[in-house]
Amino acid sequence: MSKTITLLACLLSGTQVFAQKDTVILDEVVVTANKIEQKQSSTGKVISVITKAQIEKSGGKSISQLLNEQAGITINGAFNNIGSVQTVYMRGASPGRTLIMMDGIPLNDPSTITTDFDLNLFSINDVERIEVCRGAQSTLYGSDAIAGVVNIITVKKDAQKAFNVKATLSQGNLGTSRNNIQLYGKKNKFTYTARYARLFTNGFSSAYDSTGIRNYDKDKYDGSVANAQLMYQANDHLMFKTFLMHSQYKAGIDAGVFNDDRDYNINNTSLITGTGFQYKKGAFALTGNYQYSELGRNYRNDSAHKTSTIFEDNSYNAISQFAELYSLVKLGAGFTLLTGIDYRYGSYNQDYFAISSFGPFRSRFRDTSMSQTALYGSLIYSSADKKLNIEFGGRYNDHSRYGNNATYTFNPSYSINDAVRVFGSISSGFKTPSLYQLSLNANLKAEKSVNYEAGISYQSKQLSTRLIYFNRKINNGIDYNYITFNYFNYVKQIVNGLEWEINAKLGKKAGITANYTLLLSEELTQNRLSTKDTVTYDYLLRRPKHHFNISANVDLCKGLNVAVTGKYVSQRFDIGGFRRADVSLPSYFILGASADYVLNNSVRFFTDAQNITGKKFFDARGFNAIPFLFNAGVTFNW
Repeated sequence: MSKTITLLACLLSGTQVFAQKDTVILDEVVVTANKIEQKQSSTGKVISVITKAQIEKSGGKSISQLLNEQAGITINGAFNNIGSVQTVYMRGASPGRTLIMMDGIPLNDPSTITTDFDLNLFSINDVERIEVCRGAQSTLYGSDAIAGVVNIITVKKDAQKAFNVKATLSQGNLGTSRNNIQLYGKKNKFTYTARYARLFTNGFSSAYDSTGIRNYDKDKYDGSVANAQLMYQANDHLMFKTFLMHSQYKAGIDAGVFNDDRDYNINNTSLITGTGFQYKKGAFALTGNYQYSELGRNYRNDSAHKTSTIFEDNSYNAISQFAELYSLVKLGAGFTLLTGIDYRYGSYNQDYFAISSFGPFRSRFRDTSMSQTALYGSLIYSSADKKLNIEFGGRYNDHSRYGNNATYTFNPSYSINDAVRVFGSISSGFKTPSLYQLSLNANLKAEKSVNYEAGISYQSKQLSTRLIYFNRKINNGIDYNYITFNYFNYVKQIVNGLEWEINAKLGKKAGITANYTLLLSEELTQNRLSTKDTVTYDYLLRRPKHHFNISANVDLCKGLNVAVTGKYVSQRFDIGGFRRADVSLPSYFILGASADYVLNNSVRFFTDAQNITGKKFFDARGFNAIPFLFNAGVTFNW
């Protein structure tokens, strides 16, 4: 009876913070640093890992919200209504300057202005772990990796039996339901996984009613994700794989800042499929991958709720392809050589039709495409005592529209002793202009950056912490000119920053984790108020100068963990409107709590709540952020 009472109390408690016993220490095995499995202590790159245990305890959150808790990352939209645009800002970089990957393969949407991939198309239940690698990573991963990469890993490798079933059922307020089922197993030479997840919520109004009397409607979200993977181990050296993921969602959206629209919806779809192989023998490994993606976005306003628009239908269709072949050779004496080639292709078209008080209007953006081919290499050295590690690499990229460019990476690290390690890097990154930007200005060049980084980490059984300083310079950033109504290489940006992370054990049953990010910036761009001159801004739109996350947890009894989290975001600025001054958004601090109870090997209960005080705050001007949210559920394993 006492156990039942304790469990019920926890189920009423409230958002997930990472339990200390599952928090990643600074020597996790990672793959994103150099495309090979290695411990973090053998690379000087700054990598954070969100583990499977952390993901399972965050059933009421989205991938964007999990990423939003990491040092150096702000995701605008993570706290807005589900289905809102998720804009990733890493280390103060602009949208589209953080590369999203799935299982190490780059993802993008050629039909968007900044080619961002929509994080709404992922289900948190389909993810095994997430690796965040901060700093310029263009040498190995190409375009968009100016500020870093986020590698969403879906491959499941821990199957032991031929047939396993895992299911999660959860319910929350606002009519929210999150359910998924997974089948996986290993039989002879085959390993397979099949998943299906669905999320539905009545949500809340995306637009903010500043008058409080207009009775804005709730904007619903209904989405599902299905994926499957199959791996075949032909022999001890050769493995083949194939995979497929289909995602779709329909979400209510509003007419814009402070402006409701009761019948404006977006329908997004994604089909990602591909194949690959890996050959390993002795000191040599060869890996090949191919991925094909189709993405569709449709915005429809059928105007049952009358506005100036009577009818509107706007459809985008995009195709992207990616192919790579890379080899790894251990040369001896601590040297390893990684060399590779990759090919990328993107195309899209658009069809727009609208009827307004001015009459009908139609426009079409015909199929257009671009491609790029790259050669890259990286020489990695590790001393015999494993204390000194150095990576030196470069990439040559040839683009079908603007020509070519190159990047470099120099990344040393040194372990002073078993606990203390210092590391640094000098690297460059780039972002290619999008198809839409090139359609307006065919003379655009790639945006380029130079990045400097230095840090120190300390790790013991009771404490792990890391402090990093970084500097990024961009001299030819791509932006839009409101005088000529065109895109151009113009923006100059300098960002200096600090990132601090700590994970401490408080005895055997409790712990605390925290991270802090400081951004100091200078950005020379067109004056947003007059659009007739240039101005240097000492702030970044929607990116706070100070960003702090903290969590504390305790094991109350066997199998039962309770956690509390806090998040502070300082004052920041947003666009005030066309030819209007930027608007300051106030700082905020929100609280969450969670409980997780493992009954046995087959059953686990969980609950989480976000914004438990119901604080009113804004991440974007004119749009609502989350109210108090509650979610509770159960996971079964057979």
